Amino acid sequence: MKLKFSSPSLLLCLPLLSAAALCHGPAEATAQSSSQSTVASAATPAQGAVSYASVSQMNGLLSQLETAAKATQDDLAKLRIEKWKTDGNTKKQTLSNVDSIQRNLQSALPEIIGQLRNSPEDMPATFKLYRNLDALYDVLGSVAESAGAFGPKDDFQALSNDLNSFEGTRRQLAERLANLAASKEQEIARLRADLKTAQAAIPAAPAKKVVVDDNEPAKKPVKKKTTAKKPAATTTAPAQTPPAQPKPQ
Repeated sequence: MKLKFSSPSLLLCLPLLSAAALCHGPAEATAQSSSQSTVASAATPAQGAVSYASVSQMNGLLSQLETAAKATQDDLAKLRIEKWKTDGNTKKQTLSNVDSIQRNLQSALPEIIGQLRNSPEDMPATFKLYRNLDALYDVLGSVAESAGAFGPKDDFQALSNDLNSFEGTRRQLAERLANLAASKEQEIARLRADLKTAQAAIPAAPAKKVVVDDNEPAKKPVKKKTTAKKPAATTTAPAQTPPAQPKPQ
């Protein structure tokens, strides 16, 4: 029994955020994810009140995803790829895929889960998680296919179960994305209608008219009258007459 998936070399070059996290080293993947997370956070407006049902649904998806991620890491650690009955190149490619999946499950995926726990209806973060699951599903599917062809049956069965868990979560997340998008569209339409109603209720202020009569003669400037200051009154003392001299007898 085999699963049909795309070739590993093509899957590892997917131009997606999560594929980049899968293909590059831990430091580079973490730096890229952190940078894009910062940009997304800066561009995203503050979330309004989120309903309990929405929070509960997202928490359920994230818990389900964390359980699947831990089970997958345990199953990948049990693989003995070096003992598979295949050529060296296939073993090397499969080991590289396993290492990429482990780095993603330990670094990129927990970071996105943390973002969505803080903001359950963050559309960019929700879509980022969906793309990450899409890339994980493709690369894990390639490992499962190789395990079915060259490894023990138990390894193939365990990885198939992990693959089904990721697929189930991815489908639920796709439905949530569609519902969130429809809800946001309805909210935008309601806000536009409220804005139009508010604008229509504002009374229009009458325009103030200014009439200019070109025939009216220009008024001459009024000159201010100047009053002459009266000289200050001066008081002179009366002339004193000498006392009369007695006439000689």
